[in-house]
Amino acid sequence: MNSIETDKGSSLWKDAWIKLSKNRLALLGLGLLVILIVTSLLTPFIAPYGYEAQNLDMGATAPSLQHWLGTDIFGRDMLTRIMYGGRVSLMVGFIATAVALVIGILWGATAGFFGGRLDAIMMRIVDVLYALPFMIFIILLMVVFGRNILLLFFAIGAVEWLTMARIVRSQVMALRNQEFVEAASSLGLSQWTIIRRHIIPNTLGPVIVYTTLTIPSVMLLEAFLSFLGLGIQPPQSSWGLLINYGVETMEEYPWLLIFPGLALSLTLFALNFLGDGLRDALDPRTSKD
Repeated sequence: MNSIETDKGSSLWKDAWIKLSKNRLALLGLGLLVILIVTSLLTPFIAPYGYEAQNLDMGATAPSLQHWLGTDIFGRDMLTRIMYGGRVSLMVGFIATAVALVIGILWGATAGFFGGRLDAIMMRIVDVLYALPFMIFIILLMVVFGRNILLLFFAIGAVEWLTMARIVRSQVMALRNQEFVEAASSLGLSQWTIIRRHIIPNTLGPVIVYTTLTIPSVMLLEAFLSFLGLGIQPPQSSWGLLINYGVETMEEYPWLLIFPGLALSLTLFALNFLGDGLRDALDPRTSKD
């Protein structure tokens, strides 16, 4: 009995994973990111010393078997400080990016789907906001309302949503006249239901890619604000704040700058490698192997 072989269809996400699994740099970035996230979550349980434990008699010492990454000028273990700082930096990166995603997706999807005058007004607002010096805006918020970490999440997220809104708008404008949208409309679904159930899910490919590139941008912005003394403040710590301290003492104690800078650099490389891999994997123009 002859069997008839047919090609089985596969989803976009399955094809994307197959392509991503062949990209070694993307997998390396994904692996590093998973390790960093897990380490940050488990930091209170695996950190070698207490977060604020000091040994003033020891002071700043170079890396040793007792303190693998050395100690700072107050005798605090640098490995512990970097692990706790990573929690804050990653939290700022992910939460501020989530704020930017929510605002950008809703704004861009609404403007792109309805079009016309509403689209023109909404995108002109985006153009005006692009022209504002947002770094000065963030600095003013920090000065007026105090150095609150929740305010920092909001302020950075409010800066980063503009590009996301433009990306989503362009995707929605390409999708709104597709057959599946017309079919959903003919079934009597409301416009907001169509946007929520059909339009936004089909824009997730570019959104996911841009998200992996936004997180390092947000982390760099937080590091810059901390470097200026306007970001995370003691007793809390972040990689940006540790780098700031390291810069002040890099001639005498170079390890105070090298190790936090290395941690931030590895995270940024991991996110960029993953973002490049996702961009290639989710590109429908690439051929299936």
